[in-house]
Amino acid sequence: VQLQASGGGVVQAGDSLRLSCVASGRTFSSNVMGWFRQAPGKEREFVGGISKSGSSKGYADSVKGRFTISRVNSKNTMYLQMNSLKPEDTAVYYCAAKPLPTYSPGTYYTAQNEYDYWGQGTEVTVSS
Repeated sequence: VQLQASGGGVVQAGDSLRLSCVASGRTFSSNVMGWFRQAPGKEREFVGGISKSGSSKGYADSVKGRFTISRVNSKNTMYLQMNSLKPEDTAVYYCAAKPLPTYSPGTYYTAQNEYDYWGQGTEVTVSS
């Protein structure tokens, strides 16, 4: 699986952005997907995860209520809608995928080491 993240940019506090992650191949719907971010000088952290069908989602406490993760399997695409952005959301955002061939409709992962494939990252800068 190859992943291409896009949609980053420079915005002001309170603005919104939507990130996209497009996956290559025909098995996108068999992958659990996730978003992570890495701020300057900090370790990469979990942002949100979504199950294969999109029925289950989970978020980091720092973004809960502001960010929404979604996916359209027919388009091989995952999204991260980010609203009410704050300067502390400034980071490089990465999408990640984990193939999960078993029937696990509600499973998503929060740990980085669960994911097998990573995109190149898209940078988000939020100014105050």
